[in-house]
Amino acid sequence: MSDPLGTSATASLSRPPVSSILELAQLDSNSFRGESHTGARRVYGGQTLGQSLLAAGRTIEHEHHAHSLHANFVHPGRSDLPVDYHIERVRDGASFTTRHIRAVQGGRTLLLATASFQRDEEGLRHQDVEPFPVPPLPEDLPHFQDSLTLSEAAEANWLPPLMAGVGIEFRFPEEYPRLACRRGEDGPPRQRAWIRTLERLGDERLIHAAGFAYCSDLFLLSATLPPHARHIDTPGLQLASMNHTVWLHAPFRSDEWHLYEQHGYWMGGGRGISTGRLFDRKGTLVASTTQEGLLRFPL
Repeated sequence: MSDPLGTSATASLSRPPVSSILELAQLDSNSFRGESHTGARRVYGGQTLGQSLLAAGRTIEHEHHAHSLHANFVHPGRSDLPVDYHIERVRDGASFTTRHIRAVQGGRTLLLATASFQRDEEGLRHQDVEPFPVPPLPEDLPHFQDSLTLSEAAEANWLPPLMAGVGIEFRFPEEYPRLACRRGEDGPPRQRAWIRTLERLGDERLIHAAGFAYCSDLFLLSATLPPHARHIDTPGLQLASMNHTVWLHAPFRSDEWHLYEQHGYWMGGGRGISTGRLFDRKGTLVASTTQEGLLRFPL
């Protein structure tokens, strides 16, 4: 049986090296430079999120750790040019530190963000959410490309560019809604995937926070589309991430498997909003996300 997009066909793809993407050159005490390390035409949004958080963290001079990143995407960027990150040291407090980040390429602002860092402390704890239903473990799931039928693989011309553009491994415990939407079937605005970076990233806590910020942009807006039986490849779709927030609740390794649940809970006026929740294997909520984006279809 032929396997047009199976492991044999995708193994030769050059995947972006996340460890290199998260290595920034320091230009001065408040400026850093990042590279894309990919042949994709445009800069992946998660790259600017991860590099922004990393650049801000590199200016922290005491034991404060990232707990939130609030970003606005302003302009798209080119992957063949570097991105410079200029940091404003807004506040250095005893408990919290605040940084403002401006990502610039060729004099054009790509992203504006605010990052907050906190010293570790004890306090009341609870979470009122957990993964449901309990998913199969990632080791028991096939690589996504190996789960496709021959007809799905033949039409998945979107998959090689996606895999070549992001250094993230993903496995779906249920059918990826994009496939059902391509068949003209609608469904609830929910999806989930086990995700991790393809590379091991060392042991620095900041690197793993930036590593998840890099991963957090993957699939998120597409969760708004299943109720309309639309998908990212729908002809005429104008798509752009507008703003994005990451909250980090506990330390974790972004190079280990975590379950990323996504809910596209609102759409209207050419915009959609999705939330994400990241769980470890024990069902502990370790991070949350929200993203608003432009999703404009021709009338």
